[in-house]
Amino acid sequence: MSNTEKEENKVIETRLLRSTEKASLSLRALYERYGYLPFKMSKFEEYDLYVRNKDFLVSENIITFNDTDGRLLALKPDVTLSIIKNLTYESGCKEKVYYNENVYRVSHKFHRFKEIMQAGLECIGDTDITDTCEAIELAAKSLSVISEAFVLDISHLGILSKALSRATKKTSFAKEATRLLAEKNKHELAALCDEYSVDGEMKEVIISLADMYGEVSETLTRLAPICQKIGAVKEYEEFVSLCALLSSSENFANMRIDFSVVNDMSYYSGIVFRGFIEGIPDGVLSGGEYTAFMKRMGKGAGAVGFAVYLDMLDELVNDKADSYDVDVLVLYNEKVDTGALIELKNSLMREGNRVSLQKAIPAKLRYKKIIKVEK
Repeated sequence: MSNTEKEENKVIETRLLRSTEKASLSLRALYERYGYLPFKMSKFEEYDLYVRNKDFLVSENIITFNDTDGRLLALKPDVTLSIIKNLTYESGCKEKVYYNENVYRVSHKFHRFKEIMQAGLECIGDTDITDTCEAIELAAKSLSVISEAFVLDISHLGILSKALSRATKKTSFAKEATRLLAEKNKHELAALCDEYSVDGEMKEVIISLADMYGEVSETLTRLAPICQKIGAVKEYEEFVSLCALLSSSENFANMRIDFSVVNDMSYYSGIVFRGFIEGIPDGVLSGGEYTAFMKRMGKGAGAVGFAVYLDMLDELVNDKADSYDVDVLVLYNEKVDTGALIELKNSLMREGNRVSLQKAIPAKLRYKKIIKVEK
């Protein structure tokens, strides 16, 4: 095969890939450039792993079955738990891995079990601010692989935790306030503060966090006096240092501070982030530091990582070509010369077209152009 033919085949194969597959290949190449190694795992784990960490899972619904030795196994509803369980690391070192795996859980959209494609990375071990910075940079680069129109929102749960605990020690308040902050619901936040007899100064702080969104430098300036009030100076300085490191990132203009990014506070601790792309209403990327959860798992190590929900990309049409299944639909009948038909198909494909030969038009096939070949 000539080099020209190889290039033509490469173009055709790339165009035939779905959005999720294109993104998966690009993300793999991106993570490997940063020294992350592929991590493969079984499709199932012992059910006990998920029972012990129910509060971490997106959904408590898990598909289970009995192994031949009687053990209760579960189809994997999550990747990170499996990595934490199976990954070994040396003192003073970091294990940096990426994955492209399917998980099995109830879809929010369809409300039934679905096989969901997920990609992401984890850095576990003796982590520090450079690893958090790198994870955020890679999160932004991951979004840019999918779309030029994206935003990466960043928050600090350490600051939020200080504010909530200063307001009241009641855990029920923190849980409800977190939900309302995620919704940016200032009216109900005010009512909640009144219900729990939160004093006026702290009520003002809690409500102001719902408005804590915007360009990094300006938002940090607004955040400074709040952190002074609640005794979160150390956390604020950490946040400022991280943002200073990120300021040299090529995607810094797409980053925002947003305290409605709360993720799961029983799992994440410290920096958290969530990514959005134009055309999809929900976040397609979620991550952060989860060192506190590592301690709960009995692992004395730091950790930071994120996941990209590739199944959500099916909602996205990146360009006009992707709105069609094929570029050319060739209709023919039995009287057509087979050799001539094949030559036509090959000619169209050499031009980079996706071609389907059919005797009738399939009901659900989306095509850009139709060619009818008759004797």
